[in-house]
Amino acid sequence: MTESAKMRLAMATKSEYKRMEPEEEEEEELDEAEWAHRAEAQSLRRRRGERYVFTCALFASLNAILLGYDVGVMSGAIIYIQKDLHITEFQEEILVGCLSVVSLLGSLSGGRTSDAVGRKWTMGLGAIIFQTGAAIMTFAPSFTVLMIGRLLAGVGIGFGAMVSAVYIAEISPAAARGTLTSLPEICINLGILLGYVSNYAFSGLSEHISWRIMLGVGILPSVFIGFALFVIPESPRWLMMEKRVPEARAVLLQISESEAEVEERLAEIEEAAGLMKSMKSEEKAVWRELLNPSPAVRRMLYAGCGIQMFQQITGIDATVYYSPTIFRDAGIKSDQELLAATVAVGFTKTVFILVAIFLIDKVGRKPLLYVSTIGMTICLFLLGIALTLQKHALGLMSPRVGIDLAIFAVCGNVAFFSIGMGPICWVLSSEIFPLRLRAQASALGQVGGRVSSGLVSMSFLSMARIISVAGMFFVFAAISTTSVLFVYFCVPETKGKTLEQIEIMFESGKEWRGGEIELEDTQHLIKDEEKSVSLG
Repeated sequence: MTESAKMRLAMATKSEYKRMEPEEEEEEELDEAEWAHRAEAQSLRRRRGERYVFTCALFASLNAILLGYDVGVMSGAIIYIQKDLHITEFQEEILVGCLSVVSLLGSLSGGRTSDAVGRKWTMGLGAIIFQTGAAIMTFAPSFTVLMIGRLLAGVGIGFGAMVSAVYIAEISPAAARGTLTSLPEICINLGILLGYVSNYAFSGLSEHISWRIMLGVGILPSVFIGFALFVIPESPRWLMMEKRVPEARAVLLQISESEAEVEERLAEIEEAAGLMKSMKSEEKAVWRELLNPSPAVRRMLYAGCGIQMFQQITGIDATVYYSPTIFRDAGIKSDQELLAATVAVGFTKTVFILVAIFLIDKVGRKPLLYVSTIGMTICLFLLGIALTLQKHALGLMSPRVGIDLAIFAVCGNVAFFSIGMGPICWVLSSEIFPLRLRAQASALGQVGGRVSSGLVSMSFLSMARIISVAGMFFVFAAISTTSVLFVYFCVPETKGKTLEQIEIMFESGKEWRGGEIELEDTQHLIKDEEKSVSLG
């Protein structure tokens, strides 16, 4: 080859390389653009799923507004009911406290109903029953008719309160489940605040009309629940229990980041639901398993039912229902001033529950419970001291200081309650039980909580007459001290774990030996379970 030919070949080769380099760069740019596009699409899908889950959880939480409004409005309405219908103190206690007791009937039947017809239609049934009861109360001509309406409203509230928490836990991703499952507690507090505001707003009307309007306004939230049923989907975990796999997949596609995640969650739910014939848990009746529990289920019942009871026997419902009585005992005289003070309590309760929502999935359940129970103990003891000084040491301080101290202690008590015991009770009771037991076990926990609430509410005035209002709060402070020990020994940390991982954690029991369950433990347990299934 001549020198000139070599030069022409080199130049051709060089030009060829120059032509290829832009093509390779263009291909790399296309790859980067495609990758960015896919990442953006996945991010968009995740945000859309998060918004959809939040909307579903919010609509499901509307049931809790009914409970909160009824609790808040009755504290003020009872003042005018007493004057209009001339009821006795005993009838007042029964009217106020019976809601908690009778709502357990709704909780018990709600668990079975939700397993039969689905989570969301059970919430709708609860709203209809509550509407009927609220309408009867609004037009009640006598105490007897008023009680009938109150009992129906209680059953409806029991249905909704239990099922909404289960529904939200079953539709929420693990990372946001604590926040979303706390929404019912937010709505309870919002309902209480609305009830207090309603009391104050209608307190200027006549005694015959004011309490009827106060109670009648409670029908409005249940109307929104009816509309919500046509927006929210059924729980994917319930659909899997019913072996309606295509529908469950369709729901999960709306709330998951990718189809791979959908298939992974479907497999987890299918295994947890016991759809495989080899799973022995399918053969056991739910109530038989709850009444004769294994060590793991027993630990779940201790934690779930125990926290429901401690939530109530520390006196939160007595504080909310009888806040006008407490403030009157502290020295406030006029009805409007009493109701204005209760609005401050409701506002404090609502603000601090919002604080808890931002912290529950960041700080964890257990640290917030410690802050809550210790803070409540201090405030309950301080309230007892304030009321005692108002009665027996008027010369030591001015009446205004005693009133301010009592209001501060009540607001502090509801604030610490809202940070921990309030929302976390709902979260734990809906996430710690395995799917096959979740509805019935959550209902059982509700029973303990409702009975405790009813006993406190229906005995508060009678006991206060014997040992004084101050004495009652010293008793609540002592019980609250016990709740701190309960949290330490019986309540595990569930932050960031899927519902299936929580079940494995209870099976291992490592949390009660002072440590968190590790990934290796999870893998070991899964292998053991697979081995037992293959042998069975």
